[in-house]
Amino acid sequence: MKRNTEFVLGLLGGIFGFIAAVFALFMGSIDEAINGSSSLGSLGVSAILASIVAIVGSVVVKFKPKVGGIIMLVAGIWGIISVSFFYILSTVLLVIAGLMGLLVKNKNAKKSNKTIEV
Repeated sequence: MKRNTEFVLGLLGGIFGFIAAVFALFMGSIDEAINGSSSLGSLGVSAILASIVAIVGSVVVKFKPKVGGIIMLVAGIWGIISVSFFYILSTVLLVIAGLMGLLVKNKNAKKSNKTIEV
């Protein structure tokens, strides 16, 4: 049940994603003030939702690594589609954590399969 690396990477990805989404909202409001309309604000809201999903995925990876890994991968791709450049660092962290959740085997599972011969 350790999975601390995946948890920390996913949590950092979610936090940095939240910061990037707030920055995208800020840039969208500036663009709306100058040009009259902007879609960056609604995409920033979408990125905030992706960041929340990423944080949920980082918690889930402690108990169900494969499900948490898939959730973090989806959140990383969702965020990069939403606000592109602003979400790059978060996407890298979330994809690494998601792949680790999917691919790294649990050490306790290997130990429990061994039989003891006397």
